[in-house]
Amino acid sequence: MTHSAPDRADLAVVGAGPAGLAAAVTAADAGLHVLLLDAADAPGGQYYRAPAPGLHATRPEALHHHWSRFTALTARLDRHRATGRVRHLTGHHVWTIAATGDDWTAHTLTGPEGDTATAAPRARRVLLATGATERHLPFPGWTLPGVVGAAGAQAVLKSGLVLPGRRVVVAGSGPLLQAVALSLARAGARVPALVEAAGYGAYASAPHVLAGNPDRLAEGARHRAGLARHGVRLLAHRAVTAVHGTGRVEGVTVSRLDRDWRPVPGTGRRIDCDALAVGHGLVPQLDLATGLGCATRTGTDGSPALELDEDLRTSVPGVWAAGETGGIGGVRLALAEGELAALSVIADALDDLPPGAPARAARLRRARRRMRRFAGLMGAVHRPGPGWTSWLAPDTEVCRCEEVTAGAIRTAVDALGAGDTRTAKLLTRAGMGWCQGRTCGFAVRALAGASAGPAPDRRPLACPVPLAALARTEPSGDA
Repeated sequence: MTHSAPDRADLAVVGAGPAGLAAAVTAADAGLHVLLLDAADAPGGQYYRAPAPGLHATRPEALHHHWSRFTALTARLDRHRATGRVRHLTGHHVWTIAATGDDWTAHTLTGPEGDTATAAPRARRVLLATGATERHLPFPGWTLPGVVGAAGAQAVLKSGLVLPGRRVVVAGSGPLLQAVALSLARAGARVPALVEAAGYGAYASAPHVLAGNPDRLAEGARHRAGLARHGVRLLAHRAVTAVHGTGRVEGVTVSRLDRDWRPVPGTGRRIDCDALAVGHGLVPQLDLATGLGCATRTGTDGSPALELDEDLRTSVPGVWAAGETGGIGGVRLALAEGELAALSVIADALDDLPPGAPARAARLRRARRRMRRFAGLMGAVHRPGPGWTSWLAPDTEVCRCEEVTAGAIRTAVDALGAGDTRTAKLLTRAGMGWCQGRTCGFAVRALAGASAGPAPDRRPLACPVPLAALARTEPSGDA
């Protein structure tokens, strides 16, 4: 029998990836009424992205780690949906969250084009599990067809069982590259090289952190062994500094880098390929959080992340966050933080925790501290060096939406006096396009001389919203 949920949920969870799923089912287990909002049509987020039903995939777990944990979470979610304890709204893009008296109102968009305003659900508390986006560093040729994001290549493989090419170079920086290269190779692509701008030897600078995270060491060893079996060469301290081809990718130039990521003259070597999967890590998706006024900090990777206490509370009362919003750390950390944040919400809602929950929360806090230390090390090791901007030619597009080149931004800085990102943006329109700087923001900050990155902009809209949808939206009480 299905029961209806109350109009005002005890908790609204935004995002149904690993952190959001763990939070939603944990809160529902304790008797809270949970509203789970997600832009996707199925739970799992980017990490547990599954093949479309029409593909009739017989072994979706072949492209995933920790699949049994995901199926256990979705089974709990299904049970809570059946009883009405969890109201799961798929295909809902949350574009802002506003205070309405003592509640929070989530304004959403639905429809095939994401342009239809819907009734705004309300909740007493909010937990943000909005995940991350891929960080891109431009270089000559990166706009050529056949160049795809590393995370994007993996997402397309998981959801569509499609390879970006038959001979794919994987490049950039960060541990995600190993997983991407191995997934592509297992799926039948030839991966001639994995090009890593940093070096894995830097992890040895923190042996106590490595000792506290043996599972990450084991995972790295498995990836290296798998890459060796598939004949993938690992080229460290190197980067793709040019892409060759006319209609699409035909090859790439790989150059050795110095310690600041500047290409060493005379070291460029061509590798033939028909696709390039490139990415320089992930950055937290913070638009909703910063719109609410949540405080941020600069992570060891140079990107902003939310400032959270040990129970995952943000600086805004009534708002929690979990997973990549607090800094990039991987799926194990996201699952632990989702559960820990939910326990904190339960204690706030019920003024107590169920038997056994305090001890569980204490264990999760210890695990979180341990995994966060590793995440900090990982961010520092793979943080882009300042010399990466020397890869850029004057005509290299930095902002693809507005077709703004590196030369135009440098002119704004050197000749027109742009001393910060905002001024460079006003003079060149870099970051004013459809993606609102999500793709080019890091690069524009670096070229404007602000590579450390200021606090992210606070925007009223977390995604593009049609004027017609805004006109149909009733204002919140405190908006």
